[in-house]
Amino acid sequence: MNNCKQLAKELRREIVVSSYGTGKVGVHIGPALSLADFLAVLYGGVMNIDPSNPFKEGRDRFVLSKGHAYTALYSVLSLRGFFSTMEYHENFMTDGGLYPAHPIKQLDKGIECSTGSLGMGLSFAVGKALNAKKKKLDYKTYVVVGDGECNEGSTLEAFVSAVQYKLDNLIVFIDHNGYQQDGMTSEIMNFSFADTLGAIGCKVVEIDGNDTEAIINALENRPINGKPLVIVGHTIKGKGVSFMEGVNSWHHSSMNEDQYKQAMEELK
Repeated sequence: MNNCKQLAKELRREIVVSSYGTGKVGVHIGPALSLADFLAVLYGGVMNIDPSNPFKEGRDRFVLSKGHAYTALYSVLSLRGFFSTMEYHENFMTDGGLYPAHPIKQLDKGIECSTGSLGMGLSFAVGKALNAKKKKLDYKTYVVVGDGECNEGSTLEAFVSAVQYKLDNLIVFIDHNGYQQDGMTSEIMNFSFADTLGAIGCKVVEIDGNDTEAIINALENRPINGKPLVIVGHTIKGKGVSFMEGVNSWHHSSMNEDQYKQAMEELK
């Protein structure tokens, strides 16, 4: 687990490199940078996964419900050896390529679920966690949802289902960076994740979502009490690149050469 901070740095660099490599085509870079620490911890040692055996039944499942952060998922999977970085770059957002804008299910490459239509991923993850309960399998299901995505009614329904079926093998990260495509989440639909989800029966903890040690601590102290765990991670959109941090225009954009050079310098 000591390598999580380093993996987070490498992951952010890879997000920037792959995003710039698309040329003038816009990429959802801000949302990917904000949740990089979640993925660094999960893929840096927490999850039971094996790139050489991606189909094994006992593997932990990961679902990026926030599918528009695809560069973060592709990047961490390439860094962990599910496929090569060269293959990723050559096939990223190309006509007929394997890694389009929003993930498609490819179990051989570590992608459990096609996502992008917001509000669907958590329901899929609930189904995976329920499957483990029914079949008495010990794998865990991890899912990342966006704070703006929580406006979707299906997301709340999925949380209620997780409570109903006592899915304490389900761990949900909310990437609470405070922004969504159309503006600040607090101005579009303002409610407390902790109060709302705690009231329906989830176990909720709030942490600094860009602190790998805080993420690890939240997972290591996860109670097995019949309640799904929701980790509300307060993050910074565009984390790691100064001119992107907290700037919502980087929700979906492209870098020029000078911006790319500055971002890579800052991520040394």
